[in-house]
Amino acid sequence: MSTAISPLAPTDVPDMPEIAGVRLATAAAGIRYKGRTDVLLALLDAGTTVAGVFTRSRCPSAPVEWCRARLKDAHSSRAGLALVVNSGNANAFTGKTGRQAAKLTADITAKAAGCKASDIYLASTGVIGEPLDATKFNGVLETLVSNAAPHRWMDAAHAIMTTDTFPKVATASVKLGKTAVTINGIAKGAGMIAPDMATMLSFVFTDAPITATALQSLLKSGVEDTFNAVTIDSDTSTSDTLLAFATGAAGARGAPKISRASDPRLKAFVKAFRGVLADLAEQVARDGEGARKLVEVIVEGATSKASARKIAKSIANSPLVKTAIAGEDANWGRVVMAVGKAGEPADRDKLSIYFNGIRVAKSGARDPSYDEAEVSKAMKNDRIQIKTTLGLGKGRDRVLTCDLTKEYVAINGDYRS
Repeated sequence: MSTAISPLAPTDVPDMPEIAGVRLATAAAGIRYKGRTDVLLALLDAGTTVAGVFTRSRCPSAPVEWCRARLKDAHSSRAGLALVVNSGNANAFTGKTGRQAAKLTADITAKAAGCKASDIYLASTGVIGEPLDATKFNGVLETLVSNAAPHRWMDAAHAIMTTDTFPKVATASVKLGKTAVTINGIAKGAGMIAPDMATMLSFVFTDAPITATALQSLLKSGVEDTFNAVTIDSDTSTSDTLLAFATGAAGARGAPKISRASDPRLKAFVKAFRGVLADLAEQVARDGEGARKLVEVIVEGATSKASARKIAKSIANSPLVKTAIAGEDANWGRVVMAVGKAGEPADRDKLSIYFNGIRVAKSGARDPSYDEAEVSKAMKNDRIQIKTTLGLGKGRDRVLTCDLTKEYVAINGDYRS
């Protein structure tokens, strides 16, 4: 975990309200480093529903496999649910030992929390390929159950950090029917991020009464233009996990129970829910390892949204584009390169490129009014927008990324040491 906070860190951190039915606790279990807070426990009251989306990596972690198996029988819990997250060790590429560690963690938690192992959800982040010693949770989880409280959101966000430089939190309040409900979210992620579902790790909680089926639908659609539209380094993690929990506690205050994602009463809630996801996703981009600039890539005029997404990711993932941004160089030639290699329909002679609203290339050539001094000044901003118009159709998409600096190499060059 880095000690220097990213210069792109949000200046305003929200006060995270309590959510009825959610209690949190953190501890230092010595998973990888002594004295570092590295375990989060979330206890969720009976009746809580859960949904999840995960990495599409063909080499998923043991906790990802564990959670997928639990969600196959998605239902509201009778004795309550528990979420255990550890940092320092991803419990990935650990074979049979990893699966045993996941089961032991769930068994220890279930005994401490008074529920079934099948009601325990797990997530791990950190080094890949090293066995996780789940016996370190003995005693720790009993203490966490005793200490769990509804206000410890910032502690929870801190506990799941690895190379993150700041905790990532977001919240929203919205009406469901005539009743106010709350949505809180936390996330971690700074490197190995090109999500193909969600992000490194993220957990969202609400007191809205929503069935597991409806919540799963909301979550799956919600990540598409938020977490799935963020990339730091083009590398999809083995551990990507996004879980959403709905305690339903607001039902006692009059909130209607929602069983269909298409329920018109969900309109405002869906907007707020996606807003929380989008906020967390942008914070991940802001905390890209070694990042000094937040980069927004917009592609317009593509043959479809899907085509625009592929081209935008090609630009956002290009090391040459990202290093040019780090060097404050509006090198539009590298953007042309990234468009051309994407494998999507493009016409060189219809292409226009903009940096922070300044058109630098038009109709396949340098813009006649190009002013190097003007563009160089714009590139010194800590937020850079690259917009490419293809002139082929109405497809549009947006992807967030960051620049690629020497610090990224330094962080990842000694990550395991």
